[in-house]
Amino acid sequence: MRERIEAGRALLGGALLAAVLICAVPAAHAQTVAAQWPRQAIRFVVPFAPGGTSEIVARAVAVELTRQLGQSVYVENKPGGAGVTAMTDVAKAAPDGHTLVLGHVGTLAVNPWMLKSQPYDVNRDFAPVTLLARVPNLFVIHPDVPAKNFREFVDHVQRHPGKLNYGSAGNASAGHLAMEYLKLVTGMRMEHIPYRGTGPQLVDLLAGRTEASSAGMPALAQHIRNGKLRAIAVGTLERIPALPDVPTVAEMGYPGFETSQWYGMLVPAGTPEAIIQRLQQESLKALNSQPVAERFANDNAMAGGGPPAEFGAFIRAEQKIWSDIVRRANIRAD
Repeated sequence: MRERIEAGRALLGGALLAAVLICAVPAAHAQTVAAQWPRQAIRFVVPFAPGGTSEIVARAVAVELTRQLGQSVYVENKPGGAGVTAMTDVAKAAPDGHTLVLGHVGTLAVNPWMLKSQPYDVNRDFAPVTLLARVPNLFVIHPDVPAKNFREFVDHVQRHPGKLNYGSAGNASAGHLAMEYLKLVTGMRMEHIPYRGTGPQLVDLLAGRTEASSAGMPALAQHIRNGKLRAIAVGTLERIPALPDVPTVAEMGYPGFETSQWYGMLVPAGTPEAIIQRLQQESLKALNSQPVAERFANDNAMAGGGPPAEFGAFIRAEQKIWSDIVRRANIRAD
């Protein structure tokens, strides 16, 4: 009997040891994969032309990641198709951590409901890494518009329905969505002119060829300071420190109105979890670096950096909000 018990104990001990070794192999492999990455330069794809908030956020983070990782992290602007061109490119890229895409409210939370079809599924074909930044939306007008503030602008547009044009960085850009949301709650009628990025659309706005726009503080700040654009409202629920005299849309008689730009990092689905985790950790380190923290503070941007699961939950929540707004405002690709 004692011999059988000893034999059983030996067998059980062997089985436990085997189980421990089996569990240890994937963990060790994951650590090796993360340690060996990156093996080459990393491409960070931005779905809009240079000159906008999206590029500013991406470049600020890319500079720090390059320093931290010892490999070049370069930004590639790939505008067009409401962000579909860039997203399609990245969805087809090798899932090895060497191709990233800057996702935002338009490509992730609006396009699935605004566009009739897309050659990918945003929830299935991409893996979230981390939310990088949230940036307040500003509403601005050209100084030649006969309105000194938000209420006067709304009144002017309502008295001239369909006569004014607003530009955006493109279909499903944050500015396009913010203006359509504003039109929905105020009853204003304005024509949308999509461009291939914030930079190009600002050229026409500054020249007075369009009358209004919505974009982030980084792209608009200098033009507001030098008087070439007039800020009439912010989309956050509270006023921002950089423009303390500019009211929120909510306090102008539209309670609950809130819209901001947000930007996050994603990779192709199938990218090893160990690489995703390291990318998130390195991105958090970059966001906490002095250069990025100072840049974001100057632009009133709120840094992210949370874990992938948190960013995934954030995207799903935004999809729920914007699917309803797209339906109510009848937002369509122009």
